[in-house]
Amino acid sequence: MPVALVRPRTSRPRHVRRSRMIGAGVLTVGLVASALTAAQLTGGPAAPASAAVGDVIWSQEFNGGAGSAPDGSVWSYDTGAGGWGNGELQNYTTSRANSALDGQGNLVITARREGDGSYTSARLQSNNKFEQKFGRIEARIQIPRGQGIWPAFWMLGGDFPQTSWPSSGEIDIMENVGKEPHRIYGTVHGPGYSGGAGITGMYQHPQGWSFADDFHTYAVDWKPGSITWSVDGNVYHQVTTSRVGGNPWVFDKPYFLILNVAVGGQWPGYPDGSTQLPQQMKVDYVRVYDNGSTGGGGGGGGGSLPTGTGTIRVANQLCLDVPWAQTHDGNPIQVVGCNGNAAQSWTRGSDGTVRALGKCLDVSGGGTANGTVVQLWTCNGTAAQRWTYDSGTRAIKNPQSGRCLDGVGGLPVHDGQRVQIWDCNNQANQQWYL
Repeated sequence: MPVALVRPRTSRPRHVRRSRMIGAGVLTVGLVASALTAAQLTGGPAAPASAAVGDVIWSQEFNGGAGSAPDGSVWSYDTGAGGWGNGELQNYTTSRANSALDGQGNLVITARREGDGSYTSARLQSNNKFEQKFGRIEARIQIPRGQGIWPAFWMLGGDFPQTSWPSSGEIDIMENVGKEPHRIYGTVHGPGYSGGAGITGMYQHPQGWSFADDFHTYAVDWKPGSITWSVDGNVYHQVTTSRVGGNPWVFDKPYFLILNVAVGGQWPGYPDGSTQLPQQMKVDYVRVYDNGSTGGGGGGGGGSLPTGTGTIRVANQLCLDVPWAQTHDGNPIQVVGCNGNAAQSWTRGSDGTVRALGKCLDVSGGGTANGTVVQLWTCNGTAAQRWTYDSGTRAIKNPQSGRCLDGVGGLPVHDGQRVQIWDCNNQANQQWYL
């Protein structure tokens, strides 16, 4: 029977004390050696995790040249060694030897043993670049294998590190410890239920095979007051507000994403003679789907951007317009009287882009400050060209900045008014009709 261990504190302000330690009283509804069903976890039938999944509202597809870095507008790196609060062995680096695209549509995170006997790996996170509140959060991953190898796809509250862990909250979408190649864990940590007391579920491969043998799809269907885990569409774990008892529920707010491979630690144990290095975690994609709960805006994710082509009208009056239909990079966008020409015909893509005349609606320089100009620019897949829509407030938001598409100078809206990003305020000069 495994023993629940408590994580030691660490003074590192950006290092998260992750314990993924599993104790006898932690596993949901008594873990068994076969795959858990939704009925076992909730006491009754549960809808498939894919239910109500609609458009992709944000994604990383990792298409790029072999050896290139992941998208810097989305991903930052946590770096360093020191055990990370769990007795881990790896030193996280920014090196392409530890994280790079493979030219075949995958991000590859590689754990290595260096010539001096030390271990290196990578931990990518989207804090302050991309944060999401609700939706189906999904990744297709081929995990590494081996004793002491610890891959994870997880999220932390967007108020971290200003709000300390575990009050910031943690949602572990997928974790595997190499000594259990046929098992995947999903967990939440929060105030009063963290470390060894995290609320955890386990999914076992139906055939008992290793998850490292192939790609699998790991997801949470995240709604207000509810998080449901699945592997390849098979629901195995659910946590609702009732599961945290009298403790705070800290999961109805924006979270950022993390992908990493750790080496060693108190839960997985340490590499031994059977461990072969290097080991790679291959990530085919990370996607966020609208599940009917993303329309409230809040945080970087916002609501789904409805796909289609047509005008975009501010205050239901003037049309978003490319001045003089000129397509040069940097042409600042304006609103003018609607005239039906191509400079006012915008295509809203499932990738979050808004396009006219073959180019994208873009936040100048990838800026995040109030007053940053919104312009036309060659489409490049960066976060400066991603937009969400809140059907309730009619706000068009740039998730990277967390700010709204805004008519410069406020009200009244007028012909020739330029547009920018600005703090969302629900005023008519931020209300866009699609």
